[in-house]
Amino acid sequence: MLDLNSIKKAYSRVSEVVYNTPFSYAPVLSEMSGYEVYLKKENLQRTGAFKLRGAFNKIASLVEDGQRGGVVAASAGNHAQGVAFSAKHFGIEATIIMPESTPLVKVSGVKDFGAKVILHGANYDEAYAYAVVFGKENGYTFVHPFTDDEVISGQGTVTLEMLQEIPDLDAIVIPVGGGGLIAGMAIASKAINPNIKIIGVSSLGAPAMKNSYHAKTPQDTLSVRTIADGIAVRDTSPKTLEYIIENVDSFYGVCEDEIASAILFLLERQKVLVEGAGAVGVAGVMHGKIDLPKGSKIGIVLSGGNIDVTMLSLIIEKGLLKSSRKMKLQVTLIDKSGALKALTQIFTEIDANIVQIGYDRTSIDLQFGDAHVSVSLETKGKEHQEQIRAKLKENGFAFIQM
Repeated sequence: MLDLNSIKKAYSRVSEVVYNTPFSYAPVLSEMSGYEVYLKKENLQRTGAFKLRGAFNKIASLVEDGQRGGVVAASAGNHAQGVAFSAKHFGIEATIIMPESTPLVKVSGVKDFGAKVILHGANYDEAYAYAVVFGKENGYTFVHPFTDDEVISGQGTVTLEMLQEIPDLDAIVIPVGGGGLIAGMAIASKAINPNIKIIGVSSLGAPAMKNSYHAKTPQDTLSVRTIADGIAVRDTSPKTLEYIIENVDSFYGVCEDEIASAILFLLERQKVLVEGAGAVGVAGVMHGKIDLPKGSKIGIVLSGGNIDVTMLSLIIEKGLLKSSRKMKLQVTLIDKSGALKALTQIFTEIDANIVQIGYDRTSIDLQFGDAHVSVSLETKGKEHQEQIRAKLKENGFAFIQM
């Protein structure tokens, strides 16, 4: 069984390469939640995620034992980059099996470290099954992203930095996929301070570990679907589950909209860019899922920042619509000279900025002589949008809000 000594030993290995990432006060989130919140910014780690810690500790231990052959790993991206970086550091070959849906930024990040990438499978678990076969066929050592004591020990080093800086934390909120991060951090935390509360948060679209924690036995799922691709794990690891049941005090789930809103909040209000997996802890606090006494001093781990720019743009767009800062309308008007000018004049009068506009006179659902105008507007909230709708009705325009 792992203990604090194994995690301290891991830190002696990884401290030569990992950053002691910022652990800083979050004033806006603190005021919003009623807690005293600090953010551990592992999104600023080398390779962009905490996964470097576990991967480096594992490969360093292999090298210490004289094993300098190739390594293989399966990963949605962050563990892959950690393994690729570590293998390059020690001068050994690395092959990474990644799900076919892996964001380009993560594939590119792995290749930049000199590793070979093979895309295989619809999710992590299918990539994992292939990686195990690939390793046996090629004589490579498989580096598991979470079911490995050296990897778990490496991940646990996050706790050492957090409690060294703020030793009187009441609780630590940790994202959970396969469970390697929370297992290692919980072991270290409870050894240093048995009274500290360890709280896990996962995506409801990947609920295997959450379900298993509450059932106290492994509960695999048939599929996963979440924007938090870094924690999109279908099957439960019995090893990490055992550590989690023993050391974790509570476990919550957050939905996709809550994760997306946390990503946007962190970007806009905290000036921090995180991926979906990195945002679940903040999502849990923002949306009242965490049950702690008000005023509690809590640390939240932002586990990674390797978000695909396409996903980020989608989250921003939906977030602006949901928060009534953007409005999409389809307005039907008479297709005649001056009609479009009259419509845009209304938007000018009510101070709604047009950011995109389209004109359609050929759709089959149109009456002859009519046209659809699709328009996207920058707006100033729900009241402003209501004024826009009222003004359009007042001037006789038929419209739908999209």
